Amino acid sequence: MIKLLDILRESEESILVPRRSKEEREKNHAIATQKKIKQYIADGGKGDLNLSNTPITTLPQGLKVGGDLYLDDTKITSLPQDLEVGGSINLRNTPITTVPQGLEVKGYLDLGNTKITSLPKDLKVRGNLYLWFTPISKKYTKEQINQMHPGIKGEVYV
Repeated sequence: MIKLLDILRESEESILVPRRSKEEREKNHAIATQKKIKQYIADGGKGDLNLSNTPITTLPQGLKVGGDLYLDDTKITSLPQDLEVGGSINLRNTPITTVPQGLEVKGYLDLGNTKITSLPKDLKVRGNLYLWFTPISKKYTKEQINQMHPGIKGEVYV
């Protein structure tokens, strides 16, 4: 019995070849992500902004997010100084190394599996702070982090 895949492989013009190159798909994904951010801003920054698994590396200055901000599994390396988020921030599995001075998070802050080595003294987190698999979690206990950062109101997970 001949399998369909064998027949397709034998044909001179393979229909299994992607229409666009990997570079073109990545470029189009980056453009679509930027359009999503611009549309979110144009819509007044209401609700959650989910940028998980996108090629984003930075966010625009003056960004205001009414709900939660999802940046997990992105290539984000920093956050703008004037970022405002009405809910939680998820930065899990990103290469981010610092969070800005004066950052206030009204929900949880997930920095798990990032390269965070320190936190600003004036960091405010109303929810939980997740620091699993980070350089800071190997350096300090949760008690030490709580003493250094009294603005953290929820539990600290190291």
